[in-house]
Amino acid sequence: MERQELKRELDATLEARRELGSEYESALVESFVEKVDTQVRRRLAEERLGAARGGGGPAPVPATGGGAVPGSGTFGERFGFAIVTLVLAVPLSAIGAAQARLSGLVVVWAGIVAVNLVHARSPRGRAKDVDAA
Repeated sequence: MERQELKRELDATLEARRELGSEYESALVESFVEKVDTQVRRRLAEERLGAARGGGGPAPVPATGGGAVPGSGTFGERFGFAIVTLVLAVPLSAIGAAQARLSGLVVVWAGIVAVNLVHARSPRGRAKDVDAA
């Protein structure tokens, strides 16, 4: 499913929501999210297969105006890392706030931001980005 097809799916989902009403909203959203998830999984599988075959990295992504940050790896890697740090942020925020109130919360979030910045700027994906260019 290409980007345009996904956009058509979203338009159709929104139109169906207008016609069916809000009682079907969660089912429509769940269906659309499943289609997006299927698309992402398919792309990741293609990238892994290409890398396993010695393709030298992920398949080129069509230019959409939002290029990758140098050295940040694939979108899936960056997104997964961000999700994991946000999931871990919940208990860490609670512990920091319980132990040191606002200053503990600030320290926890400063650490979360720092970890994400370091990961985004790490040199791990630079060779792939240069090869793909």
